[in-house]
Amino acid sequence: MKYCVDNDLHIHSKTSSCSNDPEQTNERILQYAKENRLKTICLADHFWDEAVDGASEWYKPQNFEHISKAKPLPQDKEVRFLFGCETELDKNLNLGISKEKFDLFDFIVIPTTHFHMKFTLTDEDKASPENRAKAWVKRLDTVLNMDLPFYKVGIAHLTCGLIAPSREELLNVLTLIPQEEMRRLFKKASSVGVGIEINSGCMNFTDEEADVILKPYRIAKDCGCKFYLGSDAHHPLSLDNAKARLEKGIELLGLTEEDKFII
Repeated sequence: MKYCVDNDLHIHSKTSSCSNDPEQTNERILQYAKENRLKTICLADHFWDEAVDGASEWYKPQNFEHISKAKPLPQDKEVRFLFGCETELDKNLNLGISKEKFDLFDFIVIPTTHFHMKFTLTDEDKASPENRAKAWVKRLDTVLNMDLPFYKVGIAHLTCGLIAPSREELLNVLTLIPQEEMRRLFKKASSVGVGIEINSGCMNFTDEEADVILKPYRIAKDCGCKFYLGSDAHHPLSLDNAKARLEKGIELLGLTEEDKFII
C-alpha cells in the first residue's frame, strides 16, 4: 500500500525565533492537520538545552522554558499533537540536548545539514565543496554513533539548500558524497532505528535535479530506513504548500506504508 500522508513531525510555531509569525499558532497548525487528514503532528521549535555549552547567540534564548511557552497544545480526537523540538549539532560535534531532557519531548528532530550557521562548521569544513561533502558524512555519522533514544529521533532535511551557498553548489556537494559512504551511513541508520525525514522544502526540485536530490533517500530506502514527513513550516503559507510536495517525494521514491517511521 502506498505511503499515506498522515503525519507531519517537523512544524515550527510562532514561539520559534525562525518563525516569530503571530499567525503561526497552534490552532492554525491543528487546522492544517485536520484539513489534510493528518493523524499525527509534532511541534518542533528550535531548542538548545541550557545545560549544554556551545550555543550560538541566536540559540541561547531558545531554552526549555522558552519553547514551553507553546504549551499546552490543543487536543483533538482526530489528531495526535506531539511536543517535540529541533536541536542542533555545533562545529565541535556537540548536540544541543542533554540526556536529562530526552524524556521531556515526544520527538527530537536533529538536522545535520545546517551549514549556513557560523557555529556549525569549522572554516576547514566549509572551505570547498569537497570539504562540505566530508562534513555531511562526518556530522551524520556522529549523530548515528550517539547514545540517543532513536525510536523518537528524526534526521532532518538531508538535501536542504542550506548545505551550500547556491543551488549549483548544493548539487555539487551532494554529487561528491561517495555512494559507499551513504550506504554505510544508512545501514547504520536502519540498524539504530532513527527516522529519516522527507522534507517538503527538499522535495521542491526540477526534473533535471531529481536524481541528485533523491539519491540519498533512495539509498536509505534500499538500506531499510523508515521515513517520516516534515513540512518544516514556519508560516501558514508553508503549511498550505506542504502536502503536494510531500506527495511528490513519496511518489518518486515509491514509498509504501512499510517504509513509514512511527513514533
